[in-house]
Amino acid sequence: MGGWVPERPDAIVPLLSYQKRVVESPARFVWCCWSRQTGKSFALSLRRVLRGLARRRTQLILSAGERQSREVMLKVRQHCQALQVATRHVSDGPLGGSRLGKQQVELAGGVRIIALPANPATVRGFTGDVFLDEFAMHRDDRAIWAAMFPALLRGKGELDVASTPKGRDNMFARLAGNERFERSTVTLPQAIEAGLDADLEQVREALGDEQIFRQEFLCEFLDEAESLLPYALIATCEDPAIDKQLDLVALGGDRDAELFVGVDIGRRRDLTVIWLWRREADGVLTTAGVVELAMTSFSEQADVIASVLSLRGVRRCCIDEGGLGMQLAEQAAERFGGHRVEGLSFTPSLKSELAGRLRVRLEQRRLRLPVDEAIRNDFHSVRRSMTAGGQMRFEADRSVGGHADRFWAAALGVRAAESVAGGKREYVSARRLRFERAGIW
Repeated sequence: MGGWVPERPDAIVPLLSYQKRVVESPARFVWCCWSRQTGKSFALSLRRVLRGLARRRTQLILSAGERQSREVMLKVRQHCQALQVATRHVSDGPLGGSRLGKQQVELAGGVRIIALPANPATVRGFTGDVFLDEFAMHRDDRAIWAAMFPALLRGKGELDVASTPKGRDNMFARLAGNERFERSTVTLPQAIEAGLDADLEQVREALGDEQIFRQEFLCEFLDEAESLLPYALIATCEDPAIDKQLDLVALGGDRDAELFVGVDIGRRRDLTVIWLWRREADGVLTTAGVVELAMTSFSEQADVIASVLSLRGVRRCCIDEGGLGMQLAEQAAERFGGHRVEGLSFTPSLKSELAGRLRVRLEQRRLRLPVDEAIRNDFHSVRRSMTAGGQMRFEADRSVGGHADRFWAAALGVRAAESVAGGKREYVSARRLRFERAGIW
């Protein structure tokens, strides 16, 4: 017997026409390719609340990262509040020994809704309905698909898959041709026509990157032939457990941390990005924090850079000293020593070295990145081409979000790490020396 559901949920939770269609769809398998900011997670999370109540089944929501899973669960709880459905928050901790945080609530009739970052190991063992949120951004998407699908076998489990395109080499793109799925594509112009409050041309002009606009807002699966780093390669090194938020207090208290810094300088049109890597025992570089400064004065930038370089674990920093960065690079070298701070100008040969070094690390899976839309798009935006003289060139279109600044900061940090040999530092702690009046004193 099904649970209680409202006859017209759109009368309680306002929905646009394309959202209403998917929320009320009776299809067992649903595939939604929707533009950014058109309400994918809002509509599909409402669908899972309503279907869970009607079917009295566990609902599993898998997101690309921990932050995303928390956002979806927040929408679930807001829907329940609007529908006047009682909820009980059960847990907010790791699942099955995993580092990944779990969000879980119970609804009427014992219905559980569980949201967590996608991971093949944590998906196994569930029986119920599944919502794959932003599936094109899931790391190990094939392994997640294989681990998740058995959860649908009993009780005619339902599956919703939703995302914005991220290249062609992923499971989400392959599902576009699967006839078993009810398929829905909603571009930004179509959403605006349906009543979404947005200005298409303003978005297009402000973004300033036609390729990203076509992908993110026109739902095009673009060819990645010229891109240095395909989305699929970037995804192999993403870890949902990593937070890009920089915690200076925690890093300052870690005596054994080996930290390396890359700084790409911007001012008005570009970002200044400070990328902090931590070297693990096996040589893998893990993102320890990413600082993004937009429209920030040089004095403020200098203070932030100094606060990072003051960490006792920082072994070396490579900083962009070209143009705007010259003064900041000189100040950092004077204060923290030329042996720790290396200023570099972006020549074609240096760009080739930095880009190639970072790509090799990604291919070897020796980098760990946070699951972050801006970082992923930044890394993917770098294109390679051959000049008339036969030299490889690496460039990215300038947009309001920067000029591949996160990519170059990360690449500078990788260079800093590879210019310093690994190994445990040795040091001796002692009390302040005291001199006594004895002998010649």
